[in-house]
Amino acid sequence: MRWTIWWSKGTGAWAPQLCLEEAGAPYERVEVDTRSGAQHTPGYRALNPLGQVPALGLPDGTVITESAAMVLHIADCFPRAGLLPEPGTPARAVALRWLLFGAAQIYPAALRYWYAARYTNDPVGVPGVEAAALAEFDRDLEVLDQALDPGPWILGDRFSAVDYYLFMLGLWHPARKAVLDRHPRLGRLMRAVRRRPVVDRLWAQHYPIEGGHPWSTWTGSSGS
Repeated sequence: MRWTIWWSKGTGAWAPQLCLEEAGAPYERVEVDTRSGAQHTPGYRALNPLGQVPALGLPDGTVITESAAMVLHIADCFPRAGLLPEPGTPARAVALRWLLFGAAQIYPAALRYWYAARYTNDPVGVPGVEAAALAEFDRDLEVLDQALDPGPWILGDRFSAVDYYLFMLGLWHPARKAVLDRHPRLGRLMRAVRRRPVVDRLWAQHYPIEGGHPWSTWTGSSGS
């Protein structure tokens, strides 16, 4: 039986899809055209009542939302892939800490920056929402950079699905070059994840070279 991921380019579907690929799970991709508002149609809202992308269909037909939950569940369903440490271990606790830090801190800050108008009823307040969100985004990445000592991964010398999730979030910062210069450990993680075969194979699906997204032409080199 197959999994199904409803996705669109540059969204929170990126990390779960990478985990499905890493685990070798059979899955189907269903693109949601967010530019035309397909995420707000009754059909899609039946999957995700908030009209947000992604949604993940499990092999038994269950559909879940929230990208961090997807990453965690995929890792648990494919333990041989080694995407997360064993439950009950200190390493698992650390992995969950940073997965939820990304979901609860960085993800909302990125949304408030890119979609500031959604977070105020007063158009005059939009620049203030953007500025506050960017400050929070930067603060969170500083915390993350410190946590990557010694690295190179969030769990030290062990790669995990959390690195995929943090990579996805880092891609959403509007000033990527400055961020990687300012946070060298985070920059090291971002470039190392970008070089992974799964990421390289799927990169153009989520970040095609067509303009629009500020990272659309990124190759992971220090000078780009």
